[in-house]
Amino acid sequence: MSLKNILNLLIMICLPVVLLGNQKSSAPLLTLHEANRLATLPLKCLQQEYPNKLNQTLADASELAGPRELHPAFYGCFDWHSSVHGHWMLIRLLKMFPDLEQAPLIRQKLAENISAENMAVEVDYFKRPHEKSWERTYGWAWLLKLAEELHTWDDPLARSLEANLQPLTNTIIQLYLDFLPKLNYPIRVGEHTNTAFGLAFAWDYAQTAGHNELKSLLESRARDYFMADAGCPLSWEPGGYDFFSPCFEEADLMRRILEPAEFSKWLGRFMPQLGSESFALEVARVSDRTDGKLVHLDGLNFSRARCLYGIAESLPEYGHLRKTALEHIRFSLPAIVDGSYEGEHWLASFALLALIAEK
Repeated sequence: MSLKNILNLLIMICLPVVLLGNQKSSAPLLTLHEANRLATLPLKCLQQEYPNKLNQTLADASELAGPRELHPAFYGCFDWHSSVHGHWMLIRLLKMFPDLEQAPLIRQKLAENISAENMAVEVDYFKRPHEKSWERTYGWAWLLKLAEELHTWDDPLARSLEANLQPLTNTIIQLYLDFLPKLNYPIRVGEHTNTAFGLAFAWDYAQTAGHNELKSLLESRARDYFMADAGCPLSWEPGGYDFFSPCFEEADLMRRILEPAEFSKWLGRFMPQLGSESFALEVARVSDRTDGKLVHLDGLNFSRARCLYGIAESLPEYGHLRKTALEHIRFSLPAIVDGSYEGEHWLASFALLALIAEK
């Protein structure tokens, strides 16, 4: 089943009719039928070594090696971070739908990739002195999201995988603890290095796993970076390669860090236009979905939707934002180019994040 057909079915069968005004739309629910189709996407590339983008810094010729040798766990799906969130997606779908048609194969591949031996090699890579900024902080954040998903999965396989992953999880936690005190200014971009996104997923892990040291640092740095912000220039977005909205990712982080009353005041200063029930936001439009950078804008539609749903969940008076979120999901789900690996290897994870954000 092709990507376009999968996502067309998803939008036709799963997504609701939008209710206008301040009413909450029905949740865009996934059924087992659609979950089976979505699962084929990361399953297809999880152990596909090429094409591959290593983003490697070489100290000398001895470090030249193929993706599978360098990253025996997360070598598939074009790049390291996409492989990590492909694993996350399969675990999330298994948790939601234990009777997935390919559940035995998924479980087999998860066990093969997330082994203790593979994790030791992955940890060693992060210890290379010239790779301090590698996957910082996007890949770090996704690794902790994967760890969180395993931690909350009540399954014997999850306990084994979580134990195998733990050395790498600990490595990523320490990278955060070492790096954030040195980061004097946040990175406000629409791609991988966005600071707000990197802090948000790390916060979710720290909250779920009870890692108080990490949680305390994340809260402190979020307040340092963003608490005084006001008037975010949403009209400047999107950038041509964005898959994140700098404005909305910041709001998505602060809704986690702040209590609802404090967040409401902060959001009123940060993006006052969101409070209007007539708020509208044009979807991001992609000119060429075979271009690996231009197709980022489909990811932006999904990540905007995730953030909008999060704001509406945290502050019920912003419930009208659900309509805008759903418009963004509806636009990009059926429009992804059929069979294009440029979007196929990662966009399904972004779509799932958006779909499960509606509560």
